[in-house]
Amino acid sequence: MPPKFDPSAVLIVYVRATGGEVGAASSLAPKIGPLGLSPKKVGEDIAKETAKEWKGLRVTCKLIVQNRQAKVEVVPSAAALVIKALKEPQRDRKKVKNIQHSGNVSIDQIYEIARIMRPRSMAREFSGTVKEMLGTAVSVGCTVEGEDPRDIQQQIDDGDIDVPSA
Repeated sequence: MPPKFDPSAVLIVYVRATGGEVGAASSLAPKIGPLGLSPKKVGEDIAKETAKEWKGLRVTCKLIVQNRQAKVEVVPSAAALVIKALKEPQRDRKKVKNIQHSGNVSIDQIYEIARIMRPRSMAREFSGTVKEMLGTAVSVGCTVEGEDPRDIQQQIDDGDIDVPSA
């Protein structure tokens, strides 16, 4: 039998959830059940926290568990931030499948996303983080300033586009 855990210790659990929707309690139960939390209540907390800004998007949530209380923080991924910047209308996740995000994002929005993602980026310089976000824009399927994000990455490499220091 595993040893009893200290209830005052701070534990961090990461969960992927769709914004504004109560996920299946059965998917949460194996992660947070042993910590003495109700999966149904935690699912409702996640839904309430993500409903405002992240409705319909898949985001990672950080659950900070202490004294059998869970505090929810949204840790957005680069793809979630790019899709949010596209400002697309809400979709019904169950009816609309395989969405092609064919919008356009400005380079300033890419800079903003890169500033948010900077602490989690592996790039040495800010321009590297910007190029990471442009790569995410490629995988999402949108354009940046009306052109392919790969072309903008090449222009940054060639020095045609000046990236701000941070």
